[in-house]
Amino acid sequence: MNQLLLPSILFIYFGLLLAIAYFTSKNASSHSFFTGDKKSPWYLVAFGMIGTSLSGVTFVSVPGAVSTSAWHYYQLVLGFFAGYFVVAYVLLPLYYKHQLNSIYRYLELRLGLSAYQWGAAYFILSRTLGATVRLYLVINVLQLFVFEPIGLEFWQATLLIVLMILAYTLKGGVKTIVWTDTLQTFFMLLALVVCIVTLQQQMDFSWSELWAHLQQKELTEIWSLNPSNSDYFWKHFIGGAFITIAMTGLDQEMMQKNISVKTLKDAQKNMVVFSFTLLIVNALFLLLGSILSYFALQNGLNYAPDDLFPQIIQTYLPSGVFIIFIIGLISALFPSVDGAITALTASFCIDIIGFERKNLPESERMRLKQIVHISFAVLFTLLVFLFKWYNDKSIVNLIFLIAGYTYGPLLGLFAFGILTKRKAPGAFIPFIVILAPVCCYVLSQNADLIWKGYQFGNEMLLLNGILTFVLLLISSLFSKATPTHETSPL
Repeated sequence: MNQLLLPSILFIYFGLLLAIAYFTSKNASSHSFFTGDKKSPWYLVAFGMIGTSLSGVTFVSVPGAVSTSAWHYYQLVLGFFAGYFVVAYVLLPLYYKHQLNSIYRYLELRLGLSAYQWGAAYFILSRTLGATVRLYLVINVLQLFVFEPIGLEFWQATLLIVLMILAYTLKGGVKTIVWTDTLQTFFMLLALVVCIVTLQQQMDFSWSELWAHLQQKELTEIWSLNPSNSDYFWKHFIGGAFITIAMTGLDQEMMQKNISVKTLKDAQKNMVVFSFTLLIVNALFLLLGSILSYFALQNGLNYAPDDLFPQIIQTYLPSGVFIIFIIGLISALFPSVDGAITALTASFCIDIIGFERKNLPESERMRLKQIVHISFAVLFTLLVFLFKWYNDKSIVNLIFLIAGYTYGPLLGLFAFGILTKRKAPGAFIPFIVILAPVCCYVLSQNADLIWKGYQFGNEMLLLNGILTFVLLLISSLFSKATPTHETSPL
């Protein structure tokens, strides 16, 4: 394969994103950057959210994980599905009722400035770490297949990718992201389907024969019924539901596109359609993983799970399919980073700088917005360099673990605000939102000693949220303002 072919495809792809950014950012103001002027088509948001939800890590890791855990991941997906209905019919009405540009403003309305600032801070911390880890892992793959053959070093490739993302997100904001994510989701799903069909043809089985072989090798097993295992069905299902509630419904990146839709009814329609679509898409990723695992068994291959997909596609399938795979990988990379950097800019400007509280002229808002946006791009770059310097996958796992813990306090804060009418003293809130995840971490590290053989899974997020809620409830007993007589926030 010509060494310049894949880099050329990357630049053509980037040119397409720039063209979209040019047409969607005309006459863009700071308000349209954050809200899309409330004109985003719901069906585009629903389709584009698939790309945001399925990052480059998912694109490579979910198929690879089938070799060790079959379809157990789908238990989590079923939990996601249930959680999206809570987001659609509990959280979205709340955001539309208060006409929020930043969802964390709700915490200020209900619990005061301290809860608002800590909620926004946890989002900024979590999304920064999560997005940069995803960026680092995908750039590693692109470095191997795209940049190394043309002599670019890792740091040069990182700067190039970050500058690309910065170029098409700097001006348009949410309006641009809605359209670019739609395009990128299409290419990601195209790559997924092409790889599945090509592998099936390569193995020369009919679909029914192939499915029978996959079942025989226990590569399609969904249910895990041992309560002590971390992937036990109810741990995955309940944990998945609360992961969706916290990491979609309480996440500014995921919600900024939903609340850019004109009406609540359309936003709910978007969320429901998206939830059903994600069931199908995740099933396709797991089917791909089963086929890859069976292909590896047939040919005596012994790749690490995360290497299974790219190595088989590159080595054993036609070069045209590998090109489509790279396009799909690029398409998985950009939505997980461009949306994050836009949401972080919005959250920092609205929640930390206080655009909605300060009467700043539009020129000053635009100037500050651009400074913040560029600053996050620089931070992303530095963190990617840091991960590469350590070159230790355990650090990546630790970052994901820390990022996961940060959603527990958000879950507890929002649940306390929605389910009660009480007030918590602002002075107690910083102590509570730090104590809860620390206690959960200590508990998870000693789970085997406390409950012999028990392993915490995704239920840790729920436990974290419950502990935050209980501590807020206890602290509310010391508030002179309890109980409040305000109407329910819903």
